[in-house]
Amino acid sequence: MSKKTLLAILAIALVLGIGLTYRLMMMGTEAQSTGSAAIGGPFELVNQDGKTVTQEDFKGKYMLTYFGYTFCPDVCPTELQVMGNALDIMPEDVANEITPVFFTVDPERDTVEAIAEYVPYFHDRMVGLTGTVAQTSAAAKAFRVYYAKSIPEGEPDNTDSYLMDHSSFVYLMDRDGKFVRHFNYGTSPEDMAKGVVEAIKKND
Repeated sequence: MSKKTLLAILAIALVLGIGLTYRLMMMGTEAQSTGSAAIGGPFELVNQDGKTVTQEDFKGKYMLTYFGYTFCPDVCPTELQVMGNALDIMPEDVANEITPVFFTVDPERDTVEAIAEYVPYFHDRMVGLTGTVAQTSAAAKAFRVYYAKSIPEGEPDNTDSYLMDHSSFVYLMDRDGKFVRHFNYGTSPEDMAKGVVEAIKKND
């Protein structure tokens, strides 16, 4: 077996191992958790208006959250569009109690200006959050989000041509910032809307 083949096998095994570990963690919390899961916590970031915000600024309403990045070619825009569409087909009184929030995992490229241009494409009430590498890392850690920079072979470490590997879950957080449930990648807007409405009715 060649060295290149062995490295490829080890890389695949690592990715599968990370995914399995994360999935087992999520299965342990269950999708219908009532807030006991250790997902969510304090954060300090900057929104698309350049204002510093913390978890306290979102209290009083539910949060529908997603971690991704603006350079993402497919998964992130798909999930953010699902979030926006789900909000639009919910009863208005329920939708008005939810703040859709996009957290970046790529603060080096996702500036305030980039976030400000990006989030309105998905919903007019969506809040985009960025910050320093340390701030965004702390937020991702609080929400148990996996991410890692993926640099193409042959590119230098300081290249801007990279992707971000990351977990892809939409989290529903309650009025106190506690975890309620999650939605897997591929959930339809209709199923997300139904799941959110049911969870809020049960939780309130």
